[in-house]
Amino acid sequence: MNRLKTVILLAALSGFLVVMGGAIGGKNGALLALVMAGVMNFGSYWFSDKLVLRMYNAQEVTQQEAPDLYNMVQQLTQSAGIPMPKLYIIPDESPNAFATGRNPDHAAVAVTEGILRLLTWEELAGVVAHELSHVKNRDILIQTIASAIGAAITYLSYMGMFMGNRSEDDEGPGILSSILMVVLAPIAATIIQLAISRSREYLADETGARICGRPRWLAGALRKLQMGTERAPMNAVPATAPMFIVNPFAGGGMASLFSTHPPIEERIARLEAMQV
Repeated sequence: MNRLKTVILLAALSGFLVVMGGAIGGKNGALLALVMAGVMNFGSYWFSDKLVLRMYNAQEVTQQEAPDLYNMVQQLTQSAGIPMPKLYIIPDESPNAFATGRNPDHAAVAVTEGILRLLTWEELAGVVAHELSHVKNRDILIQTIASAIGAAITYLSYMGMFMGNRSEDDEGPGILSSILMVVLAPIAATIIQLAISRSREYLADETGARICGRPRWLAGALRKLQMGTERAPMNAVPATAPMFIVNPFAGGGMASLFSTHPPIEERIARLEAMQV
């Protein structure tokens, strides 16, 4: 279901791009915006692992330096059927973790010192399995595609602001439609992108639970992480928030519409209802 939802949302983003391209600059305008966005986003995609790991001062550890952690990750990667990723520890007390890398052959899993202290070994295995699921499901690639289409829509909205509506009708509707397009199009594209991110989190929870064989391990970890990040928030860069297992910028109410992660309570409920 979550895979289907991702396909539908990506199709909606693509359709949105086509409609906006036709309205503002025709096929050539949409293609130009997509190429510009693609160059920027796929450049980031190719070097994402190095950039993000350096940003958080992540230190690579070997089997000799962290044998228990390394062996646990190695066992989970064998269960997931993917190559062993590089393993990093982030010197930060906030409990969190993320995976990065352009494909399973060039992947990395990073955990903070805080999460190593907070969780039991079983709960940590659930977290690592979740992160390996992002690698297995190629979520970095999917998010990059969504970001490229979203950025192209934003570029087109800027084009619309400067070009105005191509209609030869009276100025009133043309100006109004241009304003609505400039303001609403990027917001709509962002909402769809965030919905894709949330659907991939649900899928990573499900896949991770099957990799480690114990959904309640991850459910227990999420409970502790929610409280742990509230006590010791991480000074994270907003653009990297979707990568973490717990979103440092999550909120309730209307804010949930613009959250990169589903509500923790819903994730826990789904995990506890799973049969592995």
